[in-house]
Amino acid sequence: MATKRDYYEVLGVQKNASKDEIKKAYRKLALQFHPDKNPDDKSAEEKFKEATEAYDVLSDDQRKSAYDQFGFAGVEGMGGGGHDWSNFRGMEDIFGDGGLGSIFENFFGGGGFRRSQGGVRGGANLRYDIEIPFKDAVFGTKVEIQYSHNESCKTCKGQGTADGSGKKTCPTCRGSGQVRHSQGFFSVATTCHSCHGEGSIIEKPCNDCGGSGTKKTKQKIMVTIPAGVENGKRVVIPKQGDAGPNGGPSGDLYVFIRVKPHEYFERQSYDLYCAVPISVTQAALGGDIHVSTLDNKTIKVKIPAGTQNGKMLRIRDEGVPWGNQKGNLYIKLMVMIPDKLSRRGKELLEELAKVEGQNDNPKPIPLSQLADA
Repeated sequence: MATKRDYYEVLGVQKNASKDEIKKAYRKLALQFHPDKNPDDKSAEEKFKEATEAYDVLSDDQRKSAYDQFGFAGVEGMGGGGHDWSNFRGMEDIFGDGGLGSIFENFFGGGGFRRSQGGVRGGANLRYDIEIPFKDAVFGTKVEIQYSHNESCKTCKGQGTADGSGKKTCPTCRGSGQVRHSQGFFSVATTCHSCHGEGSIIEKPCNDCGGSGTKKTKQKIMVTIPAGVENGKRVVIPKQGDAGPNGGPSGDLYVFIRVKPHEYFERQSYDLYCAVPISVTQAALGGDIHVSTLDNKTIKVKIPAGTQNGKMLRIRDEGVPWGNQKGNLYIKLMVMIPDKLSRRGKELLEELAKVEGQNDNPKPIPLSQLADA
């Protein structure tokens, strides 16, 4: 698909739609555009994929919340916004009441919505949001975070079975993980409700995890924030998401970064900007001033004589680091007019006005000159 459409538009539901409404809307589209019903129809195939991706995000509370807040950028790498069909999850029971079920696996070449018999399913990716100071985003930092995730049970090593026991083949699906039904003019398969698609049943569940193979635990980790990171970007921590069932690999942790605004500095790409006040005499006569940079260095800046209000000075290599280089620091000079004058100061300015003269009939300044300033 050349242009990605809004997920709510794809399913034809409102933003406040319930999970049942989202599921019902997806079922209707899946039945309409499924490739088995539309052989050799690429348009139907694309619509089927589009609807499936939309459902995958909107049916998951965490991803739906991220999508509602940040759009496609909020679900990148989390099952949406650049969909990874090989790791698609959450579709096992959508048509458990006699709908399409896992015939989707056949369409995607067995990569499917759950592991095939004998395969291993990976754990879910997780998202964590942090806010860091402007300075830390520019120069990089390390942040300790604490979050909860599913960890592989140490007692049963993720298998879910008690010590010395094993699993037996599911009598309902006979190990296939699917139960097939005839519906209309084609055969459909649904996830087996006895074994939930695993193909086997645990006879004696592990006492520690209750047979799930995972336990919810809190974890602290140190996250390295690279220098120059921008607001809204993310850092991926491999294998720190939820552990997969049956000892499957863990998903990843996505740390999304929000940068606090700075009181004096702002950023554009790799350049930093700030404004510095100077006096009327400094602007007229020129001279040197000392300015503090973002990393608390003090640098000497030369002000040219005759400086106009708003003039921008460029200081090389005092901006945002990138690779082995740095951006620039731009200082905007703001000429401050005193609102109160001493008697002597007033006398001197009046004398200056007599010496230099003043224009009592000024003409407008061309806008082009203002833009250059």
